[in-house]
Amino acid sequence: MGRLQSGLCLILQLFGILSRMHLISGLSPDGLALLSLKKSFVDARGRLDDWLESDSTPCWWTGVSCDDLDAVIGLNLSAMDLSGELSADVGRLVSLVNLTIAQNNLTGNLPGEMSALGGLRLLNISHNNFSNHFPANFSRLKALEILDAYNNNFSGPLPMDLAELPNLTHLHLGGSYFDGIIPPQYGNLSRLSYLALSGNSLLGRIPRELGNLTQLQQLYLGYFNIFEGGIPSEIGKLVNLVRLDLSSCGLTGAIPPELGNLPNLDSLFLQINELSGSIPPELGKLAAVKSLDLSRNELTGEIPAELNQLQNLELLSLFLNNMQGDIPLFLGELPNMQVLFLWGNSFTGAIPRSLGLNGNLIKLDLSSNALVGSIPVNLCAGQKLLVLVLLGNDLSGSIPASLGQCNTLNHVRLGSNQLSGSIPEGLLRLNNLQMLELQSNRLTGSLSDHAVNAPLLQLFDASDNQIHGALPPDIGKLGSLQKMFLSDNRIWGEIPRGISELRSLSNLDLSGNQLSGQIPAELGKCTRLLYLDLSVNKLSGEIPSELESLQVLGFLNLSRNHLTGSIPPAFNMLQGLSSVDFSYNNLSGPVPINGQFDYYSASAFAGNPGLCGHAIAPCPHALNETSSSSANRSIAQRLGPGLKIVITGVGTALMIVMVFLLRFACCRKEQLNKMFGEKASHRHPWKLTTFQRLDFDSHHVLECLRDNKIIGKGGNGTVFRGIMPNGEVVAIKKLKKGGNMGCSDDHGFSAEIETLGKIRHRNIVKLFGCCSDGEINLLIYEYMPNGSLGELLHGSKSEILLDWNTRYAIALQAANGLCYLHHDCFPLIVHRDVKSNNILLDSSFQAHVADFGLAKSFQEAGKSASMSSVAGSWGYIAPEYAYTLKVNEKSDIYSFGIVLLELITGRRPNDPGFTADGLDIVHWVRTRYFNEEQGLLQILDPRMLCSNFPFNEVKAVVGVALICCSMNPVERPTMRDVVQMLVAARPKSRVNTFKDSDKSESPLIAI
Repeated sequence: MGRLQSGLCLILQLFGILSRMHLISGLSPDGLALLSLKKSFVDARGRLDDWLESDSTPCWWTGVSCDDLDAVIGLNLSAMDLSGELSADVGRLVSLVNLTIAQNNLTGNLPGEMSALGGLRLLNISHNNFSNHFPANFSRLKALEILDAYNNNFSGPLPMDLAELPNLTHLHLGGSYFDGIIPPQYGNLSRLSYLALSGNSLLGRIPRELGNLTQLQQLYLGYFNIFEGGIPSEIGKLVNLVRLDLSSCGLTGAIPPELGNLPNLDSLFLQINELSGSIPPELGKLAAVKSLDLSRNELTGEIPAELNQLQNLELLSLFLNNMQGDIPLFLGELPNMQVLFLWGNSFTGAIPRSLGLNGNLIKLDLSSNALVGSIPVNLCAGQKLLVLVLLGNDLSGSIPASLGQCNTLNHVRLGSNQLSGSIPEGLLRLNNLQMLELQSNRLTGSLSDHAVNAPLLQLFDASDNQIHGALPPDIGKLGSLQKMFLSDNRIWGEIPRGISELRSLSNLDLSGNQLSGQIPAELGKCTRLLYLDLSVNKLSGEIPSELESLQVLGFLNLSRNHLTGSIPPAFNMLQGLSSVDFSYNNLSGPVPINGQFDYYSASAFAGNPGLCGHAIAPCPHALNETSSSSANRSIAQRLGPGLKIVITGVGTALMIVMVFLLRFACCRKEQLNKMFGEKASHRHPWKLTTFQRLDFDSHHVLECLRDNKIIGKGGNGTVFRGIMPNGEVVAIKKLKKGGNMGCSDDHGFSAEIETLGKIRHRNIVKLFGCCSDGEINLLIYEYMPNGSLGELLHGSKSEILLDWNTRYAIALQAANGLCYLHHDCFPLIVHRDVKSNNILLDSSFQAHVADFGLAKSFQEAGKSASMSSVAGSWGYIAPEYAYTLKVNEKSDIYSFGIVLLELITGRRPNDPGFTADGLDIVHWVRTRYFNEEQGLLQILDPRMLCSNFPFNEVKAVVGVALICCSMNPVERPTMRDVVQMLVAARPKSRVNTFKDSDKSESPLIAI
């Protein structure tokens, strides 16, 4: 017996030795499969460099885990910046249990060979760019429990065969382009606890069969899907549901009372739909609910009294509905209430006095209702209140003194009410206050009684009140102030010299007061001023020449004062000055000539008998000569003695000569390169770097750089059209050289590579690769046969009429591309050069955001970065970027708003007609849209009048554009909100029409 046991042990040892022979003879089959898999990736950062054929086992490789027999059971390659494709070799890993390749840039199709992974339990392929139809043979993965395919480019119908996976508990197919219906068979996934299909293009009805998923805890079906009908009452059977998100998906009808049967529901999101009727009282049975958002619907009636049972409620959002009645008293008594948004309804009565007494209130917005009475005194009882917005009501009484001690406040908006009394002591000293709006009330008192020291305050608006007294002498302590509006009050005295400390100031309006004395010369130190209005006061003396330093000033109104002297002649050098008014003063002398002054109307100088020139009255000959040389004399006086002028002139001449010689040398070098061939001067061979599989090399790219293939030229280089050997058409952008004058600018090459090399989205232009020899940089893109939106609106293709469906589609698609950059990329990406010329159109007129040469990554939304200079295109640059040199994602949103206005008006943002009227496109649209009868027709592109267009839909998009172009970046929406507002702008009845027009071969109408 002992000999038998010894023999068996010897046999087992021998078997173990044989099973591990690969340790001596080479890699295991799993290791070889991984090496083959590696060849299909583009590993730009070398994350898989330790995957070596010379190793004896793959179990120590990055991302690989093995069992006791060295079989690969786990492969985690998440967030490694991999591109390329996932090859069929993954199917050779027969023991694989966990496959995670999320947050990369993999493209192409998922290999059907994955169905061989019979033991796979977790598959995470989210945040890649897999495209085309989802593999049907995934149904063979019977052991699969978790399938996360979020944020890819899958299209076609949702995979029906997934309903055959009996062990599936987590299914996430959101963020792709699936269309068609939700298969009713998904209701058979009895073990499912998580289902997310949001962010696709699904249609049809929400299947009633989903009510069979009784284990479901989270259900997400909203965003971009457009469902017919309403919410199925069967959803009320999902008794384990914790979160239900059906927002922004076109739902109609009433909210089913059966939703009150969900005892574990924590969050209910039904916002941005077309739900109607009243709020069912049965929702009061949702004992566990913390967040209830029913905003942006068509709900009517009053807030049900039964909601007083929601003792765990933290957020209630009902804004932009048609609700009415009093705000219930119990809302102030809910112990956990933190956020209450009821704005944009027809609520009446008083604000509950108990609001804030729970000590947890953080945000309160009751604006645009018909509320009366006074502001409750306990809103900040817990010292947590951040946002208080009550504007646009009929509130009376004084502003509670307690707000002056609420140190957490950062946004206070109380304008357009009937408030009286003085501004509470301490309100202008709050450390966190950023916005204070008190305009259009009946406030009295004196600002000079306040010691001001709010270090973060950016906007202060107390215009159209009855405030009297002098301006605070320590006003310079508001160091972050960007906009101050105090017009139409009773303020007297002089403008404090300390105003020069407001170096971030962009808008200053002190008009309609009783200010006296001179305009302080120190105001010229506020070099970021864009808007200055001191009209209708009692100011005297001369206009200080120091105001010539306001190089970005766009609006200047000094009318109806007692000013004397002449208009400083160097004002004609202020290139951005688009609107001026010097009327009704005592000014004399010639009006400056040339520059912007050639475009101003005579009314801007009326009421000054001593002024001459322009369109007023001819000047004597001597005064004309004085006018023609006055700007030079002004500069000379500031420089000092005549010798300095001579030295400066000589230095300038020498500098011009040096620049000419250097430029001549550069041009001569280029001529020699062309004569002998550019390749002769290159020191390095051409290198082609690809971001996906390409069937061509650098030689094929270089063959396309011929003059007869040029399709465009821009500030940074030339674009060529190239046809590769396989027939694929590409666009090749040859960037300008950095130059030989100490400039290391690569004209956006690094930024393009860094950005487009790692992102994929159907509304962002594809970067196939780049080619460089160390001196010349080439970028290879997908070809866009219909050029740019700018060309269609203003350029060589402007004779073609874009109908409204196409314009709307372009707007929504471009918004989707920018939304991806801002919300789905980490770190988020700010484009910094959004304009119509950078929105390219493919053969189906689908929009693609392009040109990422100025793009910048941000780790956190809302955080600004300081730039060394303003970059971008004139007319699209956000005002705060121009005067603070700080940029964040809100700068892109302003630029996108300008693009929307271009689409609607057909005009360029810097149209000469705007300048002649002293306006820009934003103000031009606002003045005509709101102040004239048939305002929409006044601004609409005349070419669109040749065809029918949906009046209300266009009107809604104008509203979106103007919100995007808000002067205050805080008031601009996020890009995700912009997408939702554009979707909401199109009535559900027109959605199918829109989708049909997308499929047409040509959405254009010739004229």
